[in-house]
Amino acid sequence: MAVKKQAVKQQTGVDSNSRQAAYSARNRARLIKDAQMVLAEIGPSATIEQIAAHAEVSPTTIYKYFENKDQLFLEALSEAWDDFILWAISTIIPGDLLEVTLDTGRKLFWARKSHPLFADMLHNSLDQIPDFVYQADKGEGKSRFKELVKAELLKPEDFDERWALWVSIYSGLLRSVFVSEELTPAQANVALGIGLSIWGVSDVKAKKLISRQVLFEAVN
Repeated sequence: MAVKKQAVKQQTGVDSNSRQAAYSARNRARLIKDAQMVLAEIGPSATIEQIAAHAEVSPTTIYKYFENKDQLFLEALSEAWDDFILWAISTIIPGDLLEVTLDTGRKLFWARKSHPLFADMLHNSLDQIPDFVYQADKGEGKSRFKELVKAELLKPEDFDERWALWVSIYSGLLRSVFVSEELTPAQANVALGIGLSIWGVSDVKAKKLISRQVLFEAVN
């Protein structure tokens, strides 16, 4: 077998192991995209059979790449979250670390306008996964807020307690926009400004922060 693989490599210039790895990566990426569609249509309550039917593969194929449906859905959510954050950062007016961080979070309120598929994923995920924000964020948000504290842009005392309150506030606002629809994106934006008080941000500064223009096109 080793001799055969070496012959293939000599003839094509490509190691068969590399080809197999690329093939597996493509299949895995496709399953993640299919899982995102299922999350948008059904949500995390979908069964592995429903995912398989949408992807037109057998459940066994999915288990070749993911331990279970929860792992697949988590990766699908995290990838969609990461894609949104990268887009949001590219469409933000330049500012200091606090302004850019908040602008990124604020833009999520308008996801139905910019990322309708992701908005549907948010609707179902926030409704069915209580700690969705914690899982999708993968700890990056907490690290960013620690940077803000280090830069003396937020109060440093009782950080963990303030962070827990902040996540609860932000998660609640997302649910109010995407699940119950009790708040419009503009109303959620105002409420986010009020929530900044837990970080010691004054009312005047908070109003200035949330009044920054929300852009949907890349900034040159």
